[in-house]
Amino acid sequence: QGQLVESGGGLVQPGGSLRLSCAASGFAFGFYEISWHRQYPGKEREVVATINNAATDTSYLESVKGRFTIIRDNLKNMAYLQMNSLKPEDTAVYYCRAARWSGNYWGQGTQVTVSS
Repeated sequence: QGQLVESGGGLVQPGGSLRLSCAASGFAFGFYEISWHRQYPGKEREVVATINNAATDTSYLESVKGRFTIIRDNLKNMAYLQMNSLKPEDTAVYYCRAARWSGNYWGQGTQVTVSS
């Protein structure tokens, strides 16, 4: 059974940095597109960043461009979201997703709080 486990969330001051990790197991990670999403209370999840299976193409939510970087390591079955210059409006629960035509997997989410 496939599984994604996020880690690395926490409390950080505005302007600070966090690196979220997503550990995959139980499926062929290298064949899946990976994306990071976030969800505000009472709102639907929004996609923050996406990387294709070969790590040759990335895309970002406009509000995080230049601050966030999505990375994947297919040898380690890991994906990351490097978040710099964090703002209070980045406060949310962040989720990792692996998607392919045959289906998708979601992690359990990790809380990121940006506050002084």
